Amino acid sequence: MKVITSPLLLRLFPFLRWFPLPPGALRADLVAGVTVSLVLVPQSMAYAQLAGLPPYYGLYAAFLPVLVGAFLPVLVGALWGSSNQLATGPVAMVSILTGSTLVQFAAPGAEQYIVLAVALAFMVGAMQLALGVLRLGAIVSFLSHPVIVGFTNAAAIIIGLSQLNKLLGVSVGRSDSFLADIWGVLQQAGDIHPPTLLLGLAAFALMYTLRKRWPKLPGVLIAVALATLVSWATGFERNLEMTAADIADTDARVFATEHASTTRAIAALEQRIDAQTSAIKTAAADAKPDTLHRLSLDYQMKALRVELRALESENRLRLQALRRFQFVQAGEPARLHSAKTPPPGSSADAVRWRVQRVVGERLLLAGGGEVVGRVPEGLPAVRLPPITLETLSLLLSSALVITLVAFMEAISIAKAMATRTRQRIDPNQELIGQGLANLVGSMTQCYPASGSFSRSAVNLSAGAVTGMSSVFTVVVVLITLLFLTPLLYHLPQSVLAAVIMLAVVGLIDFGAIRHAWQAQRHDGIAAVVTFVATLAAAPHLDVGILIGGALALLLYLYRTMAPRVAILGRHADGTLRDAALHGLPTSERVVIIRFDGQLYFANVPYFEDAVLDAAANHPQARFVLVVGDGINEIDASGEEVLRHLQSRLAESGITMVFSGLKKQVLDVMRATGLEAAIGERQMFRTEDMALAAIRDRLATDGITLEAFLLPGRREV
Repeated sequence: MKVITSPLLLRLFPFLRWFPLPPGALRADLVAGVTVSLVLVPQSMAYAQLAGLPPYYGLYAAFLPVLVGAFLPVLVGALWGSSNQLATGPVAMVSILTGSTLVQFAAPGAEQYIVLAVALAFMVGAMQLALGVLRLGAIVSFLSHPVIVGFTNAAAIIIGLSQLNKLLGVSVGRSDSFLADIWGVLQQAGDIHPPTLLLGLAAFALMYTLRKRWPKLPGVLIAVALATLVSWATGFERNLEMTAADIADTDARVFATEHASTTRAIAALEQRIDAQTSAIKTAAADAKPDTLHRLSLDYQMKALRVELRALESENRLRLQALRRFQFVQAGEPARLHSAKTPPPGSSADAVRWRVQRVVGERLLLAGGGEVVGRVPEGLPAVRLPPITLETLSLLLSSALVITLVAFMEAISIAKAMATRTRQRIDPNQELIGQGLANLVGSMTQCYPASGSFSRSAVNLSAGAVTGMSSVFTVVVVLITLLFLTPLLYHLPQSVLAAVIMLAVVGLIDFGAIRHAWQAQRHDGIAAVVTFVATLAAAPHLDVGILIGGALALLLYLYRTMAPRVAILGRHADGTLRDAALHGLPTSERVVIIRFDGQLYFANVPYFEDAVLDAAANHPQARFVLVVGDGINEIDASGEEVLRHLQSRLAESGITMVFSGLKKQVLDVMRATGLEAAIGERQMFRTEDMALAAIRDRLATDGITLEAFLLPGRREV
């Protein structure tokens, strides 16, 4: 096959650069693709639960985004990423951001929750694609490295703690305070399910040991397979289905009855919303629109949605309350009694049941460990995600945060691998690839995805040469979806929790925060504040990163408002240096001042005060020499201050002279006429040339410039 060199073709169809495949590349990509799939399947299921979705949604998110990143151009001729080894799919950071966003608006796993997750993937994909097409990849720089470090550490802790209830086998509440929810989990220490904890810890220890000693083995797959086998052989799962009427405990029965009643009210309200939606569409299609009527319909729709959210919130609280109860089954016919006050004659070893879900009138209880359960076979349906203005307004800020964080994670991984493969990475092309992954993924019930560090590392270490490795990964995931899902039924939830906990251990790096503090105190402050704010705001993680990002920008502005200003003197080595720092003598006739920073609206008052103060402290000064080597930019405010200073100093008999001004500064001065106003005789390429000219001008007035200030190298 002939090598394609057309820039246009390669830009439209980046996958063409794979061909012709190098010798041995196909076999290497096959081995790498299968190896990654062995990690991808269990990880995807774990991360889906982290996002608050059923585990099999992780397989959907694994299938389509990987397909987009590696094979979509063959199918639809679209654009995609620039890295050959980047493995796209569900990742821990994006999953926790998704879950923390959506839990504010719907119950995890509920139909509305899934709809919002898919809509979020569409919005993230659209934003990433737009940024890539417009070549705005550099916009991610607005989230500085210290902010990302602080956020990553906090998010890793939150991710790990969010799995604590699954590891212990206890229930967890959902509230506006993540730390309060974790405290609620810890208070249930006496209700730990020992087999659940034992399986989770054993899986964690096995995966950790295999990763340290035999890193090439698929440790996650081995642990998952063994745990699933043990779960099946020991009857780890125990299920029971009852109704509210079967509960003997009065308080629990009231909660269950009210939950069922509210569920019916929610269903009726959803029907009214559907009817209202039809009425709004009819009114919008009217040839003679009645504006007042349409406004009334919109208002009624908003009121119905507010009522729906209130009812859903009530039911979430009732379910939390129900999950706190433990029951024993006793009597004839069998009824559920509180385990705290069991009926006479009940066995002390009786199975203790907990409510897991409420479906209509039915209570689904678990008396053993939780497992993944039934995973639907086949592929997800293809349909456009339902996007409304209300959905956009609810998810916009979170979608923007996920867009930036997901891309920063993906591009960081891609660049890290590129240092080893010597492949050129195009951030804008990578944005396009990630955007397409999420856009097309949203059409097949996927939640937001990104580049995975762990799977990309596996892909690279397994010898992947081209993106064909991802094609082979897709094939294995496809086979799993079509034929192997029954094998996942008995997979314990605590093992999935262990998979997540192991994945985030490597994300915790407090040394990076300390390093940021040592490099620049303001960066350290931004990292620490982001860390604390993210922990405190959880589950609203977007609040933490937005606070950190805003603080980093404010601290940057603060630093640039008062840059370093130095009065210079002649050092023994012949250079001009900070006179105060090095104890150098200064001239009474010439003030030499250096300004280290761009001259713009925020710091021009500081610059003006520094020049005027320096002139005031040298009453015999005839010249002020501004060494402009450190002035990189100048705006209209800076230009105006220079003009004002020049005229004000001239009124006092002081001439303002410049040296070393850069092209971008001179361009502004020429465009505004400031250079002509100051005069070419006051503009010099170097400070030594300026001092030589000043010496000659002073000499005409019979004034001798101090010898120690004159240019010329001296012995140190």
